[in-house]
Amino acid sequence: MANKNEKLEVENINVPGQVTRVNAAKYSAMKVAFLNILPNQSPGLTQKEIQQQVKPHLPDDLFPQGQTSGWWAKTVQLDLEAKGSVVREKTKPLRWHKV
Repeated sequence: MANKNEKLEVENINVPGQVTRVNAAKYSAMKVAFLNILPNQSPGLTQKEIQQQVKPHLPDDLFPQGQTSGWWAKTVQLDLEAKGSVVREKTKPLRWHKV
């Protein structure tokens, strides 16, 4: 796992070319949780379902009582989507699954 002060760069599918530096330990923990719960095929999970299902998979030292987990789940989703690892389905509500 990454050092608590280490940063890494993430992308955003909605803002191509923009890179943001975020806490590497929190990103890595959320990415593991996110990929553990996300299905491999359609139908995927909604944003609400993702945010609910990742919480039990997160380390309490980084996300005490799930604090800020919604923001981190969205950050990971946008980054993985920009990198082509996650697909956004054209449904309402929106759903995501792994590639």
